[in-house]
Amino acid sequence: MSRTRTRVLGIATMAVAVGAVTVVLVGAARRDADTPITGPARARAVAAALSHTGGGRVTGTEVDDEDSTYEVEVTLSDGRQVDVQLDDQFRVVSTKTDRGG
Repeated sequence: MSRTRTRVLGIATMAVAVGAVTVVLVGAARRDADTPITGPARARAVAAALSHTGGGRVTGTEVDDEDSTYEVEVTLSDGRQVDVQLDDQFRVVSTKTDRGG
């Protein structure tokens, strides 16, 4: 291969690698951003979570949580906090209960 061709190939390979790293970092930053659920999706997620927990007070929501598409944090009357994980169809996929403060 000629030197020019080798350099071009090396630069192209480096550009692809930098692009891949950028995608990973942006994805990680997005997941760490704790973006709240908004609009009609929030209403559906809240309704699904409260139906699952049998009531309570919504204390937080998050899109693209590390465990699911949506997360709704519900505080129950006894102080326990339940994190309700929902898929993209607003179906409960898991829950985690923590003792509240």
